[in-house]
Amino acid sequence: MSTQPPTPTGPDGQPISEEELRAAYEAQLKQLQVEDVIVQTTVSLINLAGRKAGLAPGTEDERDPQQLRMAIDGARALLALIEDQLGPDGAQLRDALSQLQMAYVQLTGQTGEPEAPATGEAAPGEDPGAPKAGPAQSSGRLWVPGQ
Repeated sequence: MSTQPPTPTGPDGQPISEEELRAAYEAQLKQLQVEDVIVQTTVSLINLAGRKAGLAPGTEDERDPQQLRMAIDGARALLALIEDQLGPDGAQLRDALSQLQMAYVQLTGQTGEPEAPATGEAAPGEDPGAPKAGPAQSSGRLWVPGQ
């Protein structure tokens, strides 16, 4: 049995040459916006995270907290880049992400965020002389190089 993909054909049923295929691909790339790719990737990560959380029927055996957290973190980071451009559709993605975060907490029994020391002391492994994160940075909305 052959495993080669079928040869693409045009509307007339004739095979498309490699040059025509390349030209069609280039035309698609010219119209594609980075925002479109970010939205598609975010949606893909959210869908994959749902499987890794075992939320969909029949995916219970796919639960993987590490993969779930990585998908959540990736979707959060990408959503921050495009959130202001999504309008009302952004609420659906934020809601789905919130549900996944809750599923992660239920799955692992933890928030995934280290608790801050109550006494004002540095957390274990933290540099006591390092500047403390401000509200923007600690909210996860501020990108800080190297962190």
